[in-house]
Amino acid sequence: MSAGGAASLPNLLALSAAPLARLGLLDIAVIAIYFAVVLWIGFYLKGRSNTGEEFFLAGREMTAWIAGLSFVSANLGSLELMGWAGSAYQYGILATHWYWVGAIPAMLFLSLMMMPFYYVSKTHSVPGYLHLRYGGHTRTVAAFSFATEMILMSGVNMFAMAVVMKVVLGWNITFSILVSSVAVALYVGLGGLRSAIFNEVLQFVLIWGGALLVPVLGLVQAGGWEGLKAKMLANLAGTFPHPDSYLHLWRDTGSFAANPMGVHWTGIVFGLGFVISFGYWTTDFLVVQRVLAARNLRAARMAPIIGSFFKMAVPFIVILPGLLGLVLLQNADGSRRQLVGEDVVAACAASATGRPANAAACAAALRKTALPEAYQQKVLRGAPGADLHSYNQALPLMMVRYLGPGLLGLGITALIAGFMSGMAGNVSAFSTVWTYDIYRPLIHKRGTDSHYVLVGRLSILAGVAVSIGAAYLVMHAHGIMDYVQALFSIFIAPLLGVILFGMFWKRATPLAGFLGLLTGIVFSGSLFVWVKLNPAALARVALSPDARPMAENVFRAAWAFLFTAVVVLAVSLVTKPRPVAELEGLVYGATTLPAEEPAPFYKNEWMWAGVVMVIFVALNVIFW
Repeated sequence: MSAGGAASLPNLLALSAAPLARLGLLDIAVIAIYFAVVLWIGFYLKGRSNTGEEFFLAGREMTAWIAGLSFVSANLGSLELMGWAGSAYQYGILATHWYWVGAIPAMLFLSLMMMPFYYVSKTHSVPGYLHLRYGGHTRTVAAFSFATEMILMSGVNMFAMAVVMKVVLGWNITFSILVSSVAVALYVGLGGLRSAIFNEVLQFVLIWGGALLVPVLGLVQAGGWEGLKAKMLANLAGTFPHPDSYLHLWRDTGSFAANPMGVHWTGIVFGLGFVISFGYWTTDFLVVQRVLAARNLRAARMAPIIGSFFKMAVPFIVILPGLLGLVLLQNADGSRRQLVGEDVVAACAASATGRPANAAACAAALRKTALPEAYQQKVLRGAPGADLHSYNQALPLMMVRYLGPGLLGLGITALIAGFMSGMAGNVSAFSTVWTYDIYRPLIHKRGTDSHYVLVGRLSILAGVAVSIGAAYLVMHAHGIMDYVQALFSIFIAPLLGVILFGMFWKRATPLAGFLGLLTGIVFSGSLFVWVKLNPAALARVALSPDARPMAENVFRAAWAFLFTAVVVLAVSLVTKPRPVAELEGLVYGATTLPAEEPAPFYKNEWMWAGVVMVIFVALNVIFW
């Protein structure tokens, strides 16, 4: 289906694009078995998801290992696999920042400092904590903003999976979205959070088993790490002033113009490492919900630490394939394949309708890419073999190149599992927040427990339906992760400011929390709209004319956090705080934390957090 026309039913149900690979019977069997297992888990766990505690928090029965694997797997969907592989193709090893400085410190902070408050308050959600701390108005704002974010994020996962099916199998994107969405709605609607968690653990195993061969075989062909670096520098020569900056985390971030991401280290440290990272890992209920399902406080605190070890290793199966794609992907004629932005692919797909305006838009989009002029002309003429593939397709293209019969099925199953996990996490979190923080307090306050479980199941169906529409918004973004980071800066950065003040400052008042969150979201969203309407404004938001969209995202997050902090601080100083006695279990310094039983050093969360930090620092030094 072209972007500019409507799809007929035959086209919708047909394979509407030439597939890059043919799945054999073994491949199809692997995929079919996965779907059967997923649906079986949903039906099997349905009998253990009848109460609100069971459906929304898995009965709080998860061990530290199960909660930890689910915690990191909820963030390791097809969105992560494809989005960051594509970002590595665009920006080089700089994309690894989102796995290390953009995750590890925040995961440890959640474990050691914030989990006691979430856990002892027995809240069902982060907006639920805000209700206890600031009042109902703040919870309502947080709930609606979070529900909106989850729907948009769920749409990203839908789109990512559809891209895989289009690239590998030639399926129409709309058909792929509809088929996979039905599967997710069924197993999450039946088994609730427990079903989502068990499938996330299954997905974790499948991803490592299905995606691991791509970087291993790619490195062998590239001649190892040194060979890869040499080939990258040769291919990138002339396309960027400092091609070797693709291979350094920090060295070239002292200048916006010296690195392909167009970002400064201050944006990485404060915008990403603090605001976006802490905002996501400590306040985003999608991941916090998994830890709240742990069976006791020690398990809840160990879960993020366990997850952090795996998080640091994920770049090997996500970032490395993107780097390998820079040197190993080829066109049909043997020339190096160069990927482009999703917006370029959409613009040129629309040109297939034959309208002159669409053809002109395609030509204009192509001129902004690094594609050779001769190849651009072939695309415009529709020459055979002159097709366009986006950054988001880097990983599936590498899978098609390196995975043979059976293994390709396993690799595709890993991506399907990632999609199912990511979308299931989004819709299960949306269901919890909708039921407990919007429906119950605002619509029906005195329902029975079984009534709220029914509402939760119905909201999953509604959330999936709305997410289908959100999936099409991603087609107009340059890349998946640019879109996702924009969402984080708008919704999560203000939320972080409100939660940190509420959790660590007894003087923060209910009105300050409400106004800080509301005006912070409006302020951040206004910055986003300002740059969209006036691209030149990016230089002001990101503090440099050399800044690029990802830099805009991290600096927008920093500004939104600062704005929220100023509002909360100023309003708190002129309004009356709640009595300290009412803040028990909600604020550090006004809470008596439960005493944990003594444990041997190898079970101590502080000791393992120290090990994680040593590895984290070492990795940043090695890849400086």
